[in-house]
Amino acid sequence: MRSPIIPARREEGAALLTVLLLVAVMAVITAIALERLTIATRMAQNGVGADQGRAFLLSAETLVGLRLSDLVTARPGRTTLAGGWLGKPQAIPVSGGMVTARVRDAGNCFNVNSLVEGNSAGSYAARASGIAQFAALLRLLGTDPRAADQIATSGADWIDSDQLPAGGGAEDAYYLQQPVPYRTAGDLLADPSELRTVNGMTAAIYDRVRPWLCALPVTDLSPINVNTLLPDQAILLAMLADGRLGPDIARQVLAQRPADGYGSLVDFWGQPALTSLGLPADATGQTKLTSRWFEVDLRADLGGAPNAGADVSETALFDAEDAPARLIRRRWGDEG
Repeated sequence: MRSPIIPARREEGAALLTVLLLVAVMAVITAIALERLTIATRMAQNGVGADQGRAFLLSAETLVGLRLSDLVTARPGRTTLAGGWLGKPQAIPVSGGMVTARVRDAGNCFNVNSLVEGNSAGSYAARASGIAQFAALLRLLGTDPRAADQIATSGADWIDSDQLPAGGGAEDAYYLQQPVPYRTAGDLLADPSELRTVNGMTAAIYDRVRPWLCALPVTDLSPINVNTLLPDQAILLAMLADGRLGPDIARQVLAQRPADGYGSLVDFWGQPALTSLGLPADATGQTKLTSRWFEVDLRADLGGAPNAGADVSETALFDAEDAPARLIRRRWGDEG
């Protein structure tokens, strides 16, 4: 009698299982390889898109500078809202795509660097009027008066060149005792976000005050243009009065502005609601009829190309005191 051939069949089954296992493993490896290839391809496309988008924005900067110069030189004595340029999206065609630009008057804000005054040697000392304006702005935004004074004074200490804290302020000796020690800047701020680390500043207070802040590369008091300041920005006019002018009255004053703007600061400050304020000369003197600083938000449109998913944006600060307007600094992406 012949023995059954079951072992051979078992060997055939084992071989089949081995082949199927190998096929499964190869399928998994192939899927992973394809996924990584897809990711690598997308990353390469995004990199190309980002580079192309930055190239568009760099090209647009030159056009923006020329347009800002045209805006300022069109009427040398006053910069007004004529033409609807403020905050209006403006399309700038560039080779292979489009850039959208939004322009803001960068002087209509509180210049954090006005907390100090400097000299040609690069030494900075606290400025009482700048500290008072910052504290007034914080109070107008609902900050406790004691906290407002502490933050404003500490902000000046953060920038000034000495290590002597003013009353309520803080210098290196205070910050070096923190769980994560650090030092004051001792120099002008490049961005208002640096105030997050100042003594007394909290995340909630910073979020409230941030829309009203700027960091101009000069220590001048905020050059607020009464011809471009919007009624919604009336709090900045109230800031100058340090409690003597309410935001509602300031809003009414701005809403009554002539369509062609003011031709004289005497006309502006001579309004009945303002004549009795008795503001100091440095406060009234910092208001302007023209604009020098402009901040421009730029965003690139890659025209529906395969790498158009790359979102490339830039915020640029221009100085239009002389023609053509000069690019002072740029920041890629949105503020974190």
